[in-house]
Amino acid sequence: MSEEGTKSKRADARRNEKTLLDAAAAVFVTSGVEAPVRDIAAKAGVGMGTIYRHFPTRADLIVAVYRHQVDACAEAGPELLASSDSPYEALRRWIDLFVDFLVTKHGLAAVLQSDNAGFETLHAYFLDTLLPVCARLLDAAAEAGEIRSDLEALEVMRGVGNLCIGAESDPRYNARKMVGVLIAGLRT
Repeated sequence: MSEEGTKSKRADARRNEKTLLDAAAAVFVTSGVEAPVRDIAAKAGVGMGTIYRHFPTRADLIVAVYRHQVDACAEAGPELLASSDSPYEALRRWIDLFVDFLVTKHGLAAVLQSDNAGFETLHAYFLDTLLPVCARLLDAAAEAGEIRSDLEALEVMRGVGNLCIGAESDPRYNARKMVGVLIAGLRT
């Protein structure tokens, strides 16, 4: 196979894996991380064998979805900063994506309960990847005079995360509304 053929095959494989991970994340949001693999396969438009070939266990799939979502959230930060009307708007839109990510994360701890080291590795990946993005957005909005300048990225992310706890099990609680109040409170 030519080098060009190999590159396009790798690009196709990456696209296929992204489609599969996006489908799994969507199913996890609506049905939880214990959703049947056949539902994920149907959403992705692939056979169950394809999923098992890429992800031999449910934990492998969940970890891959988690990492995929962290990466997508991280990549969105600079894109939003470049395309939004203001740094504050970029921060607000990024926090919305972060809330979406947190929704897909629910249930991860239960699945990885027996693998504490694996969970700690994922948590470190989460912090190492997302904290710098949040810090950059906070700094840009603070430098523009749009928000207060005395907050750390960890404080904001932890506050958002804490506001999302329990939202999946109580339909009367609107975490996104409460996060909106928090983010509005950052304004100067």
